[in-house]
Amino acid sequence: MPAVIPYITVSNAAEAMDFYKKAFAATENARMAEPEGKKRIMHGDLTIKGGSVFVMDVFAEHAGTEGCGSVAAPSPAKPSATSMVLQCAAPSDVDAGYKQAVDAGCVSVSKPEDTFWNARFAVVCDPFGHIWMFNADLPKKN
Repeated sequence: MPAVIPYITVSNAAEAMDFYKKAFAATENARMAEPEGKKRIMHGDLTIKGGSVFVMDVFAEHAGTEGCGSVAAPSPAKPSATSMVLQCAAPSDVDAGYKQAVDAGCVSVSKPEDTFWNARFAVVCDPFGHIWMFNADLPKKN
C-alpha cells in the first residue's frame, strides 16, 4: 500500500464511487456502509491508475466543533483546496483521460496542453467538488 493515500469526503460517497469508475476507470476494492443498515458510506476503497483513493460520506455528528475536526464536503461551487494528480504513462493518456472524465460529467478546468515544465497537462473538477489533474512527461528534446 502507498505511504500516503488521499481520503476524500463527498456529499454522496456511493454515487461518487460509481462516478469515479466511469470518469477515471477506478476499480472498487471495498464499500463499507455505516452500521444498522443506513446508507452512508463509512469507507470506500478505490484503485485509480495503480494508486489508492479512499472515499467517505460526511458524518457531521462525529465532527469536532471547529478546526480540523469539522469536515465538510466540497462542491463544484466551492471546490476542495487539495487536488489529485493522475500521473499518466504517455501524453496521449492525458488527452484520453481528460476526454473520459469530461464525457462522464467532470467540468473542464484546463484543456490538455503542453506546458513549459515539459509535460502534457489537463485539469477537471468532478461533480463532488474535487479537482483532478492529468499529467504526463513529454519526450525529452535534443
